Amino acid sequence: MKTILFAATAMMAAALCGTSAYAQRDFSKVEIKTTQLAPGFYTLDGDGGTIGVLAGADGVLMVDSQFAPLSEKIIAAIKNISDGRIRILIDTHLHGDHTGGNANIAKQGALIMARPNLRARLAKQGIQSGGMPMVPATPEALPVITYDAPTSIYLNGEEVRLIPVPAAHTDGDTMVFFTKANVLMTGDFYRSLGYPNIDRANGGTAAGMLAGFDAVIKLAAADTRIVPGHGAVVDKTAVAAQKEIMLAVRDRVAALIQQGKSQDEAIAAKPTADFDDKVPGAAASAERFVTQLYQELKAGK
Repeated sequence: MKTILFAATAMMAAALCGTSAYAQRDFSKVEIKTTQLAPGFYTLDGDGGTIGVLAGADGVLMVDSQFAPLSEKIIAAIKNISDGRIRILIDTHLHGDHTGGNANIAKQGALIMARPNLRARLAKQGIQSGGMPMVPATPEALPVITYDAPTSIYLNGEEVRLIPVPAAHTDGDTMVFFTKANVLMTGDFYRSLGYPNIDRANGGTAAGMLAGFDAVIKLAAADTRIVPGHGAVVDKTAVAAQKEIMLAVRDRVAALIQQGKSQDEAIAAKPTADFDDKVPGAAASAERFVTQLYQELKAGK
């Protein structure tokens, strides 16, 4: 029973953190689930961050690439809904569960696009959000086009808007809005699974994440489908709810710091307790979230 519980907890932690814990998984057993959200627009779920696919006569635009061992299955899934010509790959942020397949997708002829900070961090030895070392990406896995202002791509009768989200989950985040399909992909600065993950080692900040939530709430209509980096598809009310939870927990942690509490004491106070039953994956992410808030607020004093 303890073995089963440990395995389940490890799987949840890996899904929430996007760390090298996935290196211990058996990718051969992973199946890619394809879901159509709008004409020509699909999500692919396997192991790692949710992938977006815009398919049509002009070719395929992808958002994120999951892990390298899954690339063959992902490419096969794309060929089931298109002619397989992958022209563009957009990285929402640098973590390996979203960028690990970059080199394999580039070999299919895709141009990779991302923020400059993402490219710079991929190119050097870094740290994953869970504290594990991150091996520098190979040259073919690096973005070849970078942008740091809102950018539009016109493909398959769709305007795809790339919208930078500064210093939120990381300092290289992008949200991607498919205007005709009315679908907004957030990467990991918003996730419907677990508490927010502020990757401070890679430039993430609480203030930037809250600003990202505001940007989603402002941009999305009531019927816009919001595809998070991890978790179920939601609408803007879910993002607004997570913003309110984050503000409340932030203020509680700030009060604990004002009282002179240590980080361990702040964690022990369980400032997320009355929200935990409302947040899927809370048990695997609450301590991390409180720790990140404590460290950022303490450093800012």
